[in-house]
Amino acid sequence: MSEQERDYDEFRVIEDLGGWRRTHHNNELTAANMDEEVCLMGWVQFRRDHGGLIFLDLRDREGLTQVVFNPEDNTEVHERAHAIRPEYVIAIKGKVRPRPEGMANPNMVTGEVEIEVTEYKLLNTSETPPFSIEDRVEVGENLRLKYRFLDLRRPSLARNFIIRNKAAQSVRRYLDGLGFLEIETPMLTKSTPEGARDFLVPSRVNLGEFYALPQSPQLFKQMLMVSGMDRYFQIVKCFRDEDLRADRQPEFTQIDIEMSFPDEALIQDMAEGMIKKLFKETIDVDLPAEFPRMTFNDAMRDYGVDKPDLRFELKHIDITDVFKESGFKVFASSELVKVMVVPGGAKLSRKEIDQYTKYVEIYGSKGLAWIKVKEDGEWQSPIVKFFSEEEIATLRERSGCQPGDILFFQAGPADIANAALGNLRCEIAKDTGLIDDSVFKPVWITDFPLLEYDAEEKRYVARHHPFTSARPEQMEVLKNDPGSAIARAYDLVMNGYEVGGGSIRIHTPEQQESMFAALGIGEEEAREKFGFLMDALKFGAPPHGGIAFGLDRLIMILTGSKSIRDVIAFPKTQKATCLMTEAPSEVPNKQLRELGVRLREKKKTEE
Repeated sequence: MSEQERDYDEFRVIEDLGGWRRTHHNNELTAANMDEEVCLMGWVQFRRDHGGLIFLDLRDREGLTQVVFNPEDNTEVHERAHAIRPEYVIAIKGKVRPRPEGMANPNMVTGEVEIEVTEYKLLNTSETPPFSIEDRVEVGENLRLKYRFLDLRRPSLARNFIIRNKAAQSVRRYLDGLGFLEIETPMLTKSTPEGARDFLVPSRVNLGEFYALPQSPQLFKQMLMVSGMDRYFQIVKCFRDEDLRADRQPEFTQIDIEMSFPDEALIQDMAEGMIKKLFKETIDVDLPAEFPRMTFNDAMRDYGVDKPDLRFELKHIDITDVFKESGFKVFASSELVKVMVVPGGAKLSRKEIDQYTKYVEIYGSKGLAWIKVKEDGEWQSPIVKFFSEEEIATLRERSGCQPGDILFFQAGPADIANAALGNLRCEIAKDTGLIDDSVFKPVWITDFPLLEYDAEEKRYVARHHPFTSARPEQMEVLKNDPGSAIARAYDLVMNGYEVGGGSIRIHTPEQQESMFAALGIGEEEAREKFGFLMDALKFGAPPHGGIAFGLDRLIMILTGSKSIRDVIAFPKTQKATCLMTEAPSEVPNKQLRELGVRLREKKKTEE
């Protein structure tokens, strides 16, 4: 009877560990351990039967070790091993020996050795998984999230969480060494929506009233500075009810930091040290000794976004002045006209250009103008016929374009033109291989506008939050020309992601009242929303400021992950649902009644 015809059920008997203890994890043994007696445990990744010898790859979160069952060593153990299948949980004892000549695997830490099994225990069986537990197998994200406990067994995801743990411990060691105290702040707090919507939690004790889950510990960390805690940090969950995307989740983790008596340079130096240490200790990468600085205005001028990816060029050029009197009315009537030269881009097909045209529509653009510079220097484009000779000459000089290049244009309101061309820049870089994923380019973005005008609400709103200080010399500007005030705020950007942001805070009642006045927040509304902050500032609040890092985004960059869901153990989908637990879900009527929530009668669907 062949192995395929026999089911070996008599050998599928679950055993207890019975005092066995692991001696090594499955990515540890090397030639230095030759002839040692070892005990390994884990899941069966692969099983291969080679003419009597049975080979298994045993997996745990650290990696793989090859183990061998040989009938010449132990007939009974070899016979029982025929019952083993992928994802069974087993424990083995045996001796470390070299792999046969020519069979070493240089891509594995354990690739020089294998374990000659002398004993083994079957600790659990497994049904056939809904997908193979392998990195090389493409699996739909919804299926992965439904069976997340299986997805997390995959080596790439296990590696992500090993790195995440190393990062968190690195942060704690660094900040502890600088005298920061790790202090927890409340999860159930008051709703003070200033940006995204709050997640609300009904109170059973106070019927009809609600707690909010914190969007950040902002007010509490300021209270800790007023309390004299001097230096605080926390690795903390935050919650925002907002539209989701690849680098955003409804619940996310911040490295939250606040300190008393700082200026911007002190906070930035502290943050740089932390990030450099984190990268070195997790993925052994040395970041620059000093991170460059770039003003908000310079970032918008050159890159169209305030989180530029500096791993490649493709800078923008403002040519608004060139076309102010142009016969090409689309450009002449626009608030902003910018051009971006893509070297070698003339080889792009019309289909590819049309795809980029559709792409910029995401950002509100009405189209994408372009000019191809042919090898003979001739300009090919539907719009060139509208340009004067002087405009062509000036554009050629300003852009520095060469034969074989393509020029892409955006014209219109500044926010739309910048967003469209800025994001197109990154899309083209991805498509044309301009990005080196092994490179990390940090940059501080500084000198942000303090406020921005909300056309719908017809008032100014805080660009960061309403507790960010204006520059000391700009308090009159805040009163008379709010839109021109510059914030004492700063973002740390890396590879096109904002990984951290912070500011020097307002610490006097007078400054805070001026800020509320600029935002159109009256005394009564300020008292209702931020009463305890207003009270605290009256009792000797020290100058203070800080920064918060998105831990999830940092881990994305450290691991090279494309989605934030790959670095969060149990993430939500883009519809903010958990496919594994089926949350959110309805709750029993009794529980709702206890919370004082009125139940709506379901409308009859039958006519």
